[in-house]
Order: sequence, then C-alpha cells, then structure tokens
Amino acid sequence: MNRLDGLEIPWWRRGVVYQVYLRSFADSNGDGTGDVNGLRSRLPYLADLGVTALWITPWYRSPMADGGYDVADYRDIEPCFGTLADAEQLISDAHDQGIRIIADLVPNHTSTEHDWFKQARTAPIGDPSRDRYHIRDGKGADGAEPPTDWTSVFGGSAWTRLPDGQWYLHLFAREQPDLNWGNAEVRAEFESIFRFWLDRGVDGFRIDVAHGLVKDPTFPDVGAAPEILVSANVPDHPFWDRDGIHEIVPSWRAIVEAYDGYRILVAEAWVRPERLPLYLRPDEYHQSFNFDLLKAPWDAARLRAVIDDGVKAAAAVGSTSTWVLSNHDVMREATRYGLPADVNWRTWPVTGPAELLDEAAGIRRARAAALLMLALPGSAYIYQGEELGLPEVCDLPTDVLDDPVWERSNHTQRGRDGSRVPLPWDRSKPAAGFGSAPAWLPQPEGWGELSVAAQREDPDSTLQLYRAALALRRRHGVDDETLDWLDTDPGTVAFRRGSGLRCVANLGPEPIELPEHAEVLLTSSGLTPSGRLGTDDAAWLL
Repeated sequence: MNRLDGLEIPWWRRGVVYQVYLRSFADSNGDGTGDVNGLRSRLPYLADLGVTALWITPWYRSPMADGGYDVADYRDIEPCFGTLADAEQLISDAHDQGIRIIADLVPNHTSTEHDWFKQARTAPIGDPSRDRYHIRDGKGADGAEPPTDWTSVFGGSAWTRLPDGQWYLHLFAREQPDLNWGNAEVRAEFESIFRFWLDRGVDGFRIDVAHGLVKDPTFPDVGAAPEILVSANVPDHPFWDRDGIHEIVPSWRAIVEAYDGYRILVAEAWVRPERLPLYLRPDEYHQSFNFDLLKAPWDAARLRAVIDDGVKAAAAVGSTSTWVLSNHDVMREATRYGLPADVNWRTWPVTGPAELLDEAAGIRRARAAALLMLALPGSAYIYQGEELGLPEVCDLPTDVLDDPVWERSNHTQRGRDGSRVPLPWDRSKPAAGFGSAPAWLPQPEGWGELSVAAQREDPDSTLQLYRAALALRRRHGVDDETLDWLDTDPGTVAFRRGSGLRCVANLGPEPIELPEHAEVLLTSSGLTPSGRLGTDDAAWLL
C-alpha cells in the first residue's frame, strides 16, 4: 500500500484499470464469443502488463440487445459468458494475481426480459408493478402519440407503446425500459444487488448512465434534441444530471464502505465540468470518469485546460481524477486522432471521405496521448486493445453490425461495433488467437500483425511502450497527487509531478528542445537525430 503523509492511500487513487469488453476479449470454448474463462486464461498477460484492476462490462443474464447492457437477471451470468461459479473463480484468480475486479452495474434500465418488466407488461393499468418503470398514457385523444418528444440516445423516440395503449420510457433501445428511481422497491432491489456481488468479492462498481437515473416528474417536452452526449450539458434537463440523483447514491456508498478492502463506486457521468464535483462528494462516488480528456481535440491549449480543470475539480472534493482516452462506446483514439478536429467521428465512417484519415498521425498521437495520460495524477483507464494501438474497424459488413445505433439512426451512424472487434492474440487462423472459431465480429485481414504475440517481438511496439510506461509509473509517478505546469512552448503540454517525473508532449508543427533534464526515461516515438522531441511525440524525463 502506498503512503502519503503517513496515511494509507486507497488503491483507486493511483490505480490503472483495464476495461474488458468480455464478449471480445478471449473465447475459451470455440463459440466465437469471449467469455469468463477466456478472461481467466489471460490473467497472466494482464498481470504482466501491470494493471491494478479490471473493469468488466456487464456479464449478467441478458438477451444481448445492447451487448449485455440490457440485463434480465442481475444475480446470474449470461450463459454465453459462463456461469456464476466461473465468475466467482475469476474473482478469486484475479485476486491471486494482485488484480482487483470492478463490475459494471446498470441501474438506469433493465431488459424487457427482466421478470419485473414481463410482469408490468401484462399487468392491468394502474397495477403497482408498473410503477417500477416509467409507464404513462400517451398524448392525443386516443393516446396514440408518445407522452413526450424525448428521443433515445440511439435514435428515434424514447417511448414505445404497450398493447394496452400505454407507453414505456427507454432512453436507449426499446429493449431497455428505464426504471423509476422514485419507487422504493427499485431502491431496495439494487441495494440487495450491491451486497450480492460484494459478498462474492468484487472490489467496486462502475455505474452505467450515472447521470440519468432521475427524470423530471412533470415530463416536459425538450424541443429539438442536441447531438448525442451534448444534451447532458443542458441545464435543468428533464432526464440528465438532475439533482435528485444525489439523494440515491449515499445509500450505495454506505453499503460499499461497510466492506473492507477499499471497495469503490465509479460514475459514468457525462455532465458539465462544474457539475462533476457533485458526484464526487464524500458520501457519493469515489471517482467519475473524466470524459473531457477523451473529447478534447489534439490541441495543446485545450488539453492543458482540460487537465487543469480535472485536477482542480477532483482535489476540491478530496478525490482524484479518472482519466480515459477510449472505451467501448467511442471510436478508438488511434483512428480518432487521425481525423481533422472538426470532423464528427461518429458519422465519418458513413459520410467519409476516407482520405480525411491520416493513419500514421493517428497512431503517433495515440502513443503520445498514452504517455500524457499515464503521467497525470489520479487513476487511468485503458480500454482493451489500446495497449496494442488498435485502430477502429470502420468497414465491417453492414450485415454483421450488432449495435442498435445502426438501425435506430437510420443508417447515419455505424455505431460502436468498430471499437468492439475481438482482440488479436497471435497470428493464427481463424481468429488471431481470440478463439478456435471465427469471432462474433470479423477481424480485419492482417489483424494478427497487431497481436500481442507480434508486438512482444518488437521492442518499439505500442504494447512494449505501455508495459514500459506502466512500470515507470509505478516507480516514479504514483507517490503524489501534485501537478505543476512547466513554462514551455505554447504548442506543448508539459508538467512536473512531485516525484520529479516530468512529461512533455509536443503538439506543435516543429520539433522542440527538451527542458533541462538528467535522464530521458521514455519517449513515445524516439527523439530526432539532434535530440529534439518531434511533432506529436511525448517524453518522460527526470
């Protein structure tokens, strides 16, 4: 355990968490789908990489209408992933490797196949079972119009009509009805679910859609819907970031705090920067993802502002920032950073043009961004494949697309499948070591050349960069929470940590001289022959 000012420091304040999209990580039984035992078999790789914990995307029983985020039973494992006994063994095995487990919990909505919704769907109007969800009369003389003009995050109306004429709310797919968090049964059920998994040894929970649980009880119309993720920035929005959320979380925090070993809550909250500290108060979440770094363009001034705001906001409420460059919901950064800053990366795979993408710049910037992120105070989250520099797969055949975004956006967005293509572990056929059968999403030709096995052979690979960075981070970058900006060229992002570690990232058009230093610990792409730091490169110095 690290120590600061004589006090034990909880692991989450310094941790590097690796996100596992279970369906695409490793397939143990040859059915083309990643599973719990596949993950168990790869724990030595993750321990060798040097991560502190794993965040595992939902593994609960599910019809898989939204990749498992439509939960039918929160206390059982989806059979395509394994069994509850497999999950319990994974938790034990991970702990033996010194790795903690963060479960992904989905409290905003269930599946339409959840027993509660099946009961509500067939119950008479006014039955108490319907109050667990948002089920309402429609507008118009015969109630044929949705109750509000609210739109789903995935496109289309956020309301679907039941056979008896009433409508149910779903902010995501129609298979994901929103729960009513004003209902006492809902609150009690999730308190029980928390205890169920804590009793099995999980070390924390990532809370999906943490900013969306509470809805305005008057159900007002919102007018024109902003672009996805932007609506959460609208003040007093009827279903995003409402103050009532903060009446719910303290009971969860109390449950988690009752268990030993620094169990944690991490919020997925897409909110305005000034609102984020509300989620990080001492009786609420331990941390919340800092999505501003992910959303920021490759621009030195913007990155400095985002980092400065994130560090100060977290420190003001006694937390540390949680940095992230990618996840299963966004385009991989090796591709995203290769597009012009004014391009909408969500629609670009459909609209093009393809020549806007500079692949070489994308991976070079992604490597530099990795060193930048991993040098920051607080914790860092790595999405599987990030350590391999995997690009977005933008040309998946439309007949294999699984993400509901493709259909609900009327084919204007390909959705998130391009970031979820199963990992390449080696060069073997038919699935680059992912499993013995073709993967559930087809891997690109040549995927094996980006594999773990291939990159282990290359000292200059992205995998070796991550391994070196994580080892150096443990040695030089985790003993403090300070960050002091260095006075350097406007096109750079440069700072010093209390341990003496300095990070310099050059986002300008020309190579730069390094600040005075005793040693170059690591660079993202090497130095120029004259010893300068090249464009879109980063370095760690002592």
